[in-house]
Formats: sequence, structure tokens, C-alpha cells
Amino acid sequence: MRYPTQAGTFYSGDREGLIRQIEECFKHRLGPGYIPEVKPPRAEARKVYGVVSPHAGYMYSGPVAAHGYCRLAEDGTPGVFVILGPNHTGLGSGVSLYPPGGVWRTPLGDVEVDREVSERIVESSGIIDVDERGHRYEHSIEVQLPFLQYLYGSVKIVAISMLLQDLETSREVGEALATALRGVDAVIIASTDLTHYEPHDMAVKKDKLVLDAILAMDEEAMIKAVDRGVSMCGPGPVAAMITALKKLGSFKPRLLSHRTSGDVTGDYMAVVGYASMVFERA
Repeated sequence: MRYPTQAGTFYSGDREGLIRQIEECFKHRLGPGYIPEVKPPRAEARKVYGVVSPHAGYMYSGPVAAHGYCRLAEDGTPGVFVILGPNHTGLGSGVSLYPPGGVWRTPLGDVEVDREVSERIVESSGIIDVDERGHRYEHSIEVQLPFLQYLYGSVKIVAISMLLQDLETSREVGEALATALRGVDAVIIASTDLTHYEPHDMAVKKDKLVLDAILAMDEEAMIKAVDRGVSMCGPGPVAAMITALKKLGSFKPRLLSHRTSGDVTGDYMAVVGYASMVFERA
């Protein structure tokens, strides 16, 4: 059991408060403006197979994240969500997969870790370790779960925390995902924030460098932009997702929302950038 570590900080710690908070994210002036209607399972007709989603506190990045979850809900109900997040804590292996068959708890209930898909990913990779330590206090994956629970109720996930985020490692993870997910009704969610603690105008300019690379599905250009000074915290998860999707079919990225914390707080002196993107089957 992985108990929540961010309930009461990044998001509301009680069930009713969390439901209200999520609904406010959807209806927020920076959100999609409405609560989506979830469509039933329809694997053959689904188009969205990848999502980029931020992971700050809901009051800051929740409305931006709501754009991606709105599009997901309207696309149908996938069988499993593979969530990739950066490891901010430094604990655990270089690439840590939460133990198959485990459970993640939030104020909205329990989320099951898909045993079969998790095991397939580990078997397809020589770099991904089964290690709960990389998830113990990490927030980047946890904050995605209440949105999924609110929309779908019961969901299955695979959780992968990336401490190593270089291009080679990211591509290896992506290749393992492509092998393991072929024929699986899955959505990959890459959790990341963008530029950290710079003036708004500078953050927007720097964010554009990585967003343009993602829209081109060029994981190498994105990693190079980060190496040259864009303080994006989750380039590895995004690069791994792009690598996997390029091997799984033909997909077109779409930017749904790009904002900074300054757009929420009105303080533009030192902001964090957030983006919501989807990758749709072409």
C-alpha cells in the first residue's frame, strides 16, 4: 500500500473537499470551463494515447492539468494508465517501477497497480527496477491520481519514477514501453512542470523551446533544450513517452494549455511553467 503523502498540501486531504477542488479546476477561468462527460470504453475508437500533465499544487497547476483530463474523458475509458514521473527525492533506483499488484491510496479511494502490464514492462527492459523507494515521498505521480479517480472511478495504473533522465535512459524506457504496450489499451501520462522560478516572460520564452520540440516529437531536441538551461523537471518521462509513441504508431501532439503560476497568483516575478498536451492517433 502506497499511502498519500501530498493530501492536505498539494490537494485537499478529505474526499468532499478534493471533489470540489477538482471540479473547480475544470470550471476555472484557466481551465476548460466545464466538467467533462466521461465516455464509455471504446478501445478501437480512442484517439488519445499520450498526455503531458503538470504536477504542482492544484491551486497552481490544476486548471492546466484539467485540460488534458477533459480531453481524456471525452475520448473514452482506457484499460490502464502508465504514469511516468520525475524522481525529485533522490530515493530508489535510477528508474523505479512500483511493485506489480500494489495499491495507491488517495482521499478518493484505492488505485490498483496493474500486475500484468507492470510485469510486461519489467520483462521488456534491462534498466527498469521494481523498487517502491523511488515512489515513497514523490509527488509527481500521486497528484495525477485524483483526477483519474474523479473521472473514471476505478482505474488501473503502472507507476514509473525516473531519477535518471538522460536521453539514452529515456529512450530505453520508451522502447520497453512500446514493446510491453503493443496491443494494450493504454494511455501514457508524462508528469512534468516546465521552467522553475524565473520571471514570467523569460519562463514563457524558455518553455517554448521545449514545447516546440515536443510538438515536433523530437525528444533529443527537448533534452538538449533542458541541458542548455530550461529547468523542466520531467524531461525523461516526456522523452520516454515520445519514444514509445513513435514506435507504437502515428501520433499528432496538440498543446491544450500553457500557463505559469503567475497567471494564477498575479505574481510574475518568479513563476513555474505548466503545460497540458495530448498525443492523438493521426
